[in-house]
Amino acid sequence: MRTLAFDGRMGASGDMLLAALVAAGADPASLSPVENALNVRYEVGTTEKNGILATTVDVLLTETVGDHGDSDPEENGHEHAHGEGYDHSHESDEHQYEHREHHQHEHDHTHAEGHGPHRTYREVVELVGEMDLPADVERDALAVFEILGEAEASVHGTELDDTHFHEVGADDAIADVVGVCLLLADLGVDRVVTTPLSTGGGDVDIAHGVYPVPTPAVVEIAKRADWSLKGGPVEAELLTPTGAAILAHFAEGVDSLPTLELDSSGYGAGGYTFPDHPNVLRALVGDGGGGLTRDEITVLETNLDDTPPEVLGSLQETLTAVGARDVSILPATMKKARPGHLVKVIVKPEDAERVARTLAEETGTLGVREHGAGHRWVASRSFETATLDIGGKEYDVAVKVASDAAGDVYDYSAEYDDALTVALETDLSVREVMRRAVEAVRTTE
Repeated sequence: MRTLAFDGRMGASGDMLLAALVAAGADPASLSPVENALNVRYEVGTTEKNGILATTVDVLLTETVGDHGDSDPEENGHEHAHGEGYDHSHESDEHQYEHREHHQHEHDHTHAEGHGPHRTYREVVELVGEMDLPADVERDALAVFEILGEAEASVHGTELDDTHFHEVGADDAIADVVGVCLLLADLGVDRVVTTPLSTGGGDVDIAHGVYPVPTPAVVEIAKRADWSLKGGPVEAELLTPTGAAILAHFAEGVDSLPTLELDSSGYGAGGYTFPDHPNVLRALVGDGGGGLTRDEITVLETNLDDTPPEVLGSLQETLTAVGARDVSILPATMKKARPGHLVKVIVKPEDAERVARTLAEETGTLGVREHGAGHRWVASRSFETATLDIGGKEYDVAVKVASDAAGDVYDYSAEYDDALTVALETDLSVREVMRRAVEAVRTTE
């Protein structure tokens, strides 16, 4: 499976994603539909970030515009995290960083930052529909803008169609979103993943005032994304709404870079230059194979000899609620030959302390052991709905489908609760309902 992996330790923005994809092998010529539709062009260059040669992609106006259209620099408050020349508010002067040289306006060209009208969501949809894009690219671009629109609508309490984008509706932001969709199509990958995305820290000036990082729109987008957020490693805004929305649509979250037989790699430059952190988005492209996915875990366990059965029975629910991935309770023989139980809990390392505390509070145990299992190998899981016709009435049963990283299915499992509900309403056994549900999904694969 041809996989594109992003290293999210320095966040992501629209221009970083453009640059990383070009650096990883995507053809900049595929961006022509945007240049034909908007008064912009893409300029590809290089810069150095802490000793790393990185690619840059700037969106420039194709002709000089004196007043930059309807844009107001004071309103451009989200899509500036990587050094687009905006004023950030931090707690200390030591966090004022150098910005990238290739965005200087002393050059003979004009950057498209914030140029053009600040459109509504509906106006952006209409504009994208007029770009004569390939069908799959148009579908992806509209999905990204829907994510952005829903995030803004949620933050401001508005309806989606009436939501007014600020800088995200300007020409350069549209060029970022549609451009990334075109480059991804040209790269021809089957799967996109990202490690946890760093948000940065501190405060940032946006259109509605000074807000902490991550901004409200990024938080809303992260709620629906498959990947994780993490703070730091610097006091600056690293993850922008546009970068977050693009990755929310395309990327699965992984804890670490997957095993790849690399074909290509590259670095997309961000605007800031930090003393100790190369401000780049790394992209790696290669064959991810068809194995299972590596999942970093640790294992907690404790022995119990006096816990009421009602409490034992509730541990699945109470521990899962605070982060447990799996809970097993095994019979055991304790000291003085007393019958007891061994409780084993699989957790993510970052959740171990919280789950251990809950385990102690629920059971009264005086100690919880942690075994550094390191990782487990897990299948990709999805759910299909089997519709069964029994006695002239239709019943829905969910079926879990297990597959490897290449998408090859190797197991089906009907959900017991659904099957039990159907069995209680019919003359069939639970086992027969489950068999029919699995067979129904198999025949439609």
